[in-house]
Amino acid sequence: MKINPYIGHASQLCGIEEVRLVGGKGDGMRLLQVRNAAGLEMTVSADRCADISRLVFKGDNFGYFSPNGYVAPAYYDQPGAGFLKSFTAGFLTTCGLTAVGSPCTDEGEELPLHGTIGNTPCERIWWTEDDDNLYIHAQINDSGIFARKLHMSRLITVSKASARFSIEDTVENRGDAASPVMILYHMNMGYLLLSENSVVEIPSEKVTPRNDHAAEDLDTWHKMLPPTANFEEQCYFHSFSENGFASIYNPDINKGLAMRYDAKNLGYFTEWKMMGYRDYVLGLEPGNCHPDGRDVMRREGKLQFLQPGESCTFRVDLDCYEK
Repeated sequence: MKINPYIGHASQLCGIEEVRLVGGKGDGMRLLQVRNAAGLEMTVSADRCADISRLVFKGDNFGYFSPNGYVAPAYYDQPGAGFLKSFTAGFLTTCGLTAVGSPCTDEGEELPLHGTIGNTPCERIWWTEDDDNLYIHAQINDSGIFARKLHMSRLITVSKASARFSIEDTVENRGDAASPVMILYHMNMGYLLLSENSVVEIPSEKVTPRNDHAAEDLDTWHKMLPPTANFEEQCYFHSFSENGFASIYNPDINKGLAMRYDAKNLGYFTEWKMMGYRDYVLGLEPGNCHPDGRDVMRREGKLQFLQPGESCTFRVDLDCYEK
């Protein structure tokens, strides 16, 4: 590591500090607070899959934080749509690893909304650094007796000098039977980044509304609205053949965020448009599946599997910027 003679401790410029929450349903949760020299700040939740609960760039909030606030895994209500009771959202909630989307029953197995990985604490989490980057390493065990035995290794890389970061996950099947593998990066844009003036760009080759309600506004999928009472969510499925890309820019704060990913690896992109009163969020969500449930993915012949000993890696690159 290079020595900077101007500072007494490296944390003057950037670094990671571990803290714990006190009070409420988040009491005791371990958080890693990350800060770099470019004005990027994020909070990584060690007790929620190393997901990113907060994202701030040069003082402006970028992610949506739900009315639930922080909720520890002990409060997770698994059956059906109980996920919503502990859905902090934050900037990133990971969905999977064997179920994404609507609750369903698939081959006799009852599957909850968006799976369980996002409510699973890391078995190990630590951080390292070099001259250019901060690295958060996490190990998450998604296994059960007489059940799947998946293991996820997460690496979050944060540039020290720019507002760029990446999320890279390797999922390994450590069992003796083939297992479905589903993952969706539920990235949630919120105010101040999100407003009716935000410019959303998703240069996809095809846009498909999820249902008839979404189809009513297909021509304005990219137009954001002010918070609207009794708004019914709308989802749009975007298709890319190679390079996935999405961005959101708010001219009111002259700041934006862009994400890039390999669409051959993460073959689906869901736009979740939720313009509700206090439920005001735009989901930009790459994944290897759509959110209609595992039974639908299987019926369509699109469900992916990992064989025993097999692994797969997913990555999303993100860039916060200022104009």
